[in-house]
Amino acid sequence: MEKIVAKNKKAHHDYFVESTVEAGIVLAGSEVKSIRLGNVNLKDCYATIKSDGIYAVGIHIAPYEKGSFYNLEPRRDRKLLLNKSEIVKLKAKVGEKGYTLVPLSLYFKDALVKIELGLCKGKEMHDKRAVLADKQTRREMEREIKSIKNLK
Repeated sequence: MEKIVAKNKKAHHDYFVESTVEAGIVLAGSEVKSIRLGNVNLKDCYATIKSDGIYAVGIHIAPYEKGSFYNLEPRRDRKLLLNKSEIVKLKAKVGEKGYTLVPLSLYFKDALVKIELGLCKGKEMHDKRAVLADKQTRREMEREIKSIKNLK
């Protein structure tokens, strides 16, 4: 059973998501409690590949109110847990021009906190306009179909 805590809504607007990967995330106890309360924000975050693994940069996890001195910095880099083969595949794809790793959602899978990473390619302005135009025409078609059904 999955309980989605936070979604990066802007990611689907700014990027074409080509594939997704589920990863674990290294957290402190007070951070998990703060996530359970929903005090997390995925806006403007990304993942980077370093020599010892993949790190999520820019995820804001608010300090737990009752955490006292155990609270850590809210926007620190957090290590992601992936298999070596997955890291090698992602490293090869990110090495290509235009690809990046973007956290799409943060959720609980049983008692564990998981993060969904998307292998994304950036959209340009004309791509965003085309997507909005398609969405608008689809919405108008649905309205017309609904009005025709109501007339019968």
